[in-house]
Amino acid sequence: MPLTRRAALGALPLTLAAPAILRAQSFPDRPISMITASAPGGPTDTIARLVADGMSRALGQSVLNVNITGATISAQRATQAKADGYTILINNVGFAAAATLYRQLPFSVTESFAPLGLVSEAAMTVVTRKDFPAADIAELITVMKRDGNKLNLANSGLGSASHLGGMLFQQAAGATATTIPFRGSAPAMVELLAGRIDLFVDQGTNTVPYLRAGTIKGYAVTSEARVPGLDALPTGIESGLPALVMSTWHGIYGLAGTPEPAQERLSAAIRAALREPALQQRFADLVTAPAPQDRATIAYHRKYLQEEVARWRPLIQAAGVYAD
Repeated sequence: MPLTRRAALGALPLTLAAPAILRAQSFPDRPISMITASAPGGPTDTIARLVADGMSRALGQSVLNVNITGATISAQRATQAKADGYTILINNVGFAAAATLYRQLPFSVTESFAPLGLVSEAAMTVVTRKDFPAADIAELITVMKRDGNKLNLANSGLGSASHLGGMLFQQAAGATATTIPFRGSAPAMVELLAGRIDLFVDQGTNTVPYLRAGTIKGYAVTSEARVPGLDALPTGIESGLPALVMSTWHGIYGLAGTPEPAQERLSAAIRAALREPALQQRFADLVTAPAPQDRATIAYHRKYLQEEVARWRPLIQAAGVYAD
C-alpha cells in the first residue's frame, strides 16, 4: 500500500529521532575522559583512578583520568566539552563551596552540571606539630584563644577541603589562628613535620600515615562516629564541639544537557564500581568509605549538592574570605 503524504510526515519525527535513540543505546562506544580536580598522586586522584577502573569494567570502555588542579579550573574545563557523556568530572566538597567562595564564576555549580552520584566520604582530622603543648582538644582551644595570632593554621589552598575544615574548626572552637595557604597538602605537611606550622585540618587520607608514625599529634575527627583506623581520636561531638561535623566527599558529574540514558548508564557504572571488594579494601586503606549505594545516585547527589552549597554559604560569608 503506498505511503500517504500525511503518514510520511507523521513518521518523520521518529525517523529523525532514530539516530539519537541508537546513540543512547550504544553509549558508550568510545573512551570517556574523567577530569580530576587534583594533581597526580593526591587523594582525589587516587580515589578517581580507583573509581575509573571500576567504571571501565562496568561500561566496557576505558575511563581515562585527566588531571587538572583546582575545583573551579577543572570544572570550567569540563564545561568546554560537549554534553554527550564522554567528558565527566570528579570533584570534592570544595566544588560546593566554590558557589560562594567565587562571586563571578563562569558557570553555575548547581545548574551547569548533572550530578551522577557520590563516590566517597572521608573524615577530616585536627592535627598539630608533634611538640604542640596541648594534651587534648580542650587544651588546644585554650592555647588558640590565648595565642591565636601567634599560631599558624595551614591549608592546602583557597577553597580546598582543608581550607573549609580549618574555617569550620575555628568557628566551632570560637578561636582563631593565622591562616597560611599552601599549594596542596604535601607542602603543608612538610612544614608541619618540620615544626614551622602549628595546626592543620586535613582529611585522614593524608594524615593517617603520620599519625600512626607519631610524627604529628591528632586531636579529633570531624565524622559523627569514630573512624576505623583512627579509633583513638574522638569526634568533634565527643569533644564538645557539635558543629565540628564535616565530610570530605567526592562526587562525579556530567554536563547539564547530557542525554538521560547516558546519565543513567554512568550512574549505574559508579554504583557497580563501588560494589567491587578490591575498591572497598583500597578505600579502607585510605581511611575513606565508599558512598552507600543509595547515595551514589543522580537524585541523591543533586539534592546533596544543593544542601552543601547552602551549608557552606553562611560560613564563608561570615569569614569574609573570597577567591575573587
